Amino acid sequence: MRKWFLMKHWVKIILELTKFRIALFAAFSTSAGFILAKQGLSSEMMTAVSGVFFLACGSCALNQYQERQRDRLMERTRGRPIPSQRLDPATALKIAFFLLFLGAFILLIGSNGIAFGLGVLALFWYNGLYTFLKRKTAFAVIPGALVGAIPPLLGWVHGGGRLFDPQILAIAFFFFIWQIPHFWLLLLNFGRDYEKAGFPSLTRIFTPAQLRRITFTWVFATAVACLMIPLFGLVNFYAVQVSLLIAGIWLVWKAFMLLRSHHSEFSLRLTFNSINAYVLLVVFLLTLDHLL
Repeated sequence: MRKWFLMKHWVKIILELTKFRIALFAAFSTSAGFILAKQGLSSEMMTAVSGVFFLACGSCALNQYQERQRDRLMERTRGRPIPSQRLDPATALKIAFFLLFLGAFILLIGSNGIAFGLGVLALFWYNGLYTFLKRKTAFAVIPGALVGAIPPLLGWVHGGGRLFDPQILAIAFFFFIWQIPHFWLLLLNFGRDYEKAGFPSLTRIFTPAQLRRITFTWVFATAVACLMIPLFGLVNFYAVQVSLLIAGIWLVWKAFMLLRSHHSEFSLRLTFNSINAYVLLVVFLLTLDHLL
């Protein structure tokens, strides 16, 4: 019984340290890129998917090590494994390096050089450039959003596509645009928390009403970026095109709550959950289109 409790305790810590859901989504978007390039499923896909998954897990763990001091100051993050003292920093760093090495090794031996290079680029962009810029400017999320565009691009290249094919650049652009309102919706809820931790925050530059309008514009841009994807020949079925249009209209309708003069924490969370569900739906529809 005690062994089971300890195992459960460590699994919970690892899942929190590696931000398992974020890493899983990175792997999911990688699989989408591969399927779109390959026009179907193949066992080769697992190399790219597992490599990206372990890289993403390691990158998230390393980020928590890098920001452990600031995490202690924020209500949203003080319960994470390191600031809550459930895991010492040295152990967290070892776990991060192990996962990073494992992910990089899988891509190195099982994929091509471009896919491996993209994986390494994502790591340095997130844990190097973005983590540094976050402490310097409130607009760090804009260059930082490039990280979200890399996994589908990596999957595409691994599946035989070329790096600068217009089709995958349209997909990568969609993921890039989506990450910006995704973060700013968090900021509308936790802006004061970021300020308390010493991060530059848009809440010091814009009023809440201005920030809501800006975020709505980015949400609208996300829907428009998605509707551009069929123009690049990536959608075969008319039903999928119609579904993407309906999903975009639904997202914009949900985001209209941000423009109300009296918004609530509930409406912010609802919009945040809606944009995340929307991206998952888009990826599902695009992959389904190429599997039918």
